Amino acid sequence: VTAELMESFTRVFAESMSNSFYPVPEGAIGVGSAFEGWSSSERDVVYRVLVPLNPPLGHAFHLEQESAGQMSARTFSVRVELVCTCWREQLGKKLLCFVHNSEEELEQKQEPSLLETLCTSCYLDVEKTSSWFSEMVRSSWLHLPQSQSWHLVFEPCSRSCRFRLSKGQKRLTVEMLFGVCRGDSDIFVVSQPPEAQKGISVSSQPTKADFMSSTAWPETFAVAEAKFFRHITRQVPCKSLHLKCLQVFTCILRGAGFSISTWKTVVMHVLTTVPLSRWRRRQFERRLWDVMAYLRRCLQSKRLEHFVLGNKSLPAEISVPLEMRGVEPLNLFEHLARDPAAHAEAMRAYGHLRLR
Repeated sequence: VTAELMESFTRVFAESMSNSFYPVPEGAIGVGSAFEGWSSSERDVVYRVLVPLNPPLGHAFHLEQESAGQMSARTFSVRVELVCTCWREQLGKKLLCFVHNSEEELEQKQEPSLLETLCTSCYLDVEKTSSWFSEMVRSSWLHLPQSQSWHLVFEPCSRSCRFRLSKGQKRLTVEMLFGVCRGDSDIFVVSQPPEAQKGISVSSQPTKADFMSSTAWPETFAVAEAKFFRHITRQVPCKSLHLKCLQVFTCILRGAGFSISTWKTVVMHVLTTVPLSRWRRRQFERRLWDVMAYLRRCLQSKRLEHFVLGNKSLPAEISVPLEMRGVEPLNLFEHLARDPAAHAEAMRAYGHLRLR
């Protein structure tokens, strides 16, 4: 339902924005646990989609790193630059150029540039973009065939477009994130981090999205991870066994002291170390213990490597920017090596988990 809805929105967006200079939405990409097939909570499933935004005609996007934190938690700014369009035509008419035509001509004959609408200074503003995007969804809704049978209610959100759909007893929550691709890769900067990337430490931590400036776009690996799960599902004998393992650790063992992203990272690593031919239904218990054993080794060595950054075992179909290829694998448990008390707490949490 969500995929069909996104296709309908994309068609309407393309028609309504043909003469404007707002960001150009591309086809939505399903990300996160619901689309990967291991949602940790069946009651409160949120279907998250990432809508890539391309610069409109006469504009270019340039990503500038904003935070100096570790590589897995970086934020960027999206600088908007005006580019010459003197040679371009649109719908048979010669376009005015934001660079070379006078301000008076532009004000009289052309829609305002993106710098004048959704930017703060020269940077794309997440909150302004979210407001514009939500309004575009609202105004497009009645033009969609789904509006005839579904009821839509928006939920307040400053960094995404989130709404609930209902039809009789059916309920569906959708969150539309928007982002900019890092070159020609599967890595994006987004309006806010998808669920499993909101904390990468042993203990679950609140997302920092609420404290970000309106021009900060966090980097996400969610699209690359979703592609990895699709890659695995095409090859394992039991298409859902690895997802059931992940559900056990994120749902049944909730509150055991380890964040969702920790379990997801561990399971993805186990999928690249245990031959895929062994992921059969009758081997479910064995695979659960493999996940536990891998986590124990990581805790003992105080090292859990980021699954995308520096991973030479990534399938070839997953594309990462040049700067990320060949980097040293990032240690997500580095804080355990620095803090003996945190390491002792993590080992105690593992001991309780093993007993459970």
